[in-house]
Amino acid sequence: MSKEFKYIVRFHGTTLDGTKTLTYALRGLKGMGIRLAHSVVKKADLDPSLRLGNLSDADLKRLEDILENPAARGVPSWMLNRRKDPQTGGDVHLLGSDLTLRWKDDITLMREIRSWKGERHARGLKVRGQKTKTAARKGRSIGVSKKQLQKQQQSEQRT
Repeated sequence: MSKEFKYIVRFHGTTLDGTKTLTYALRGLKGMGIRLAHSVVKKADLDPSLRLGNLSDADLKRLEDILENPAARGVPSWMLNRRKDPQTGGDVHLLGSDLTLRWKDDITLMREIRSWKGERHARGLKVRGQKTKTAARKGRSIGVSKKQLQKQQQSEQRT
């Protein structure tokens, strides 16, 4: 254990809060949930109640190695966020910018092959079957606007 406490810890390309316990501090990584974080800490033989700022560089390196390939270190495959990856064919877990880039690539592929989900993504609409008449009005409104109704009523009154 290192003797000095680190309030800010740079880990896996992200700045994390060193005052939080290990499992909750690891949740600061994009793509990391509480269950996976707890499992990774247990696989590294660390106490989950320890603070992230108390860890030595060797302990941080051990956590980093487990996060590189969690399936090979004994983390169950159902905890991974990218199972049966189309590019590699295996189960992988992506974190941070890798997750964001792969997600954008998937949406681009759906748009290119003109799938229904790709069409909905391209138009900025809901993708998974939600109603859009009253909900999802942030940004671009989908329902009928009051001005359009008033124009229609005025045109009907004139004729």
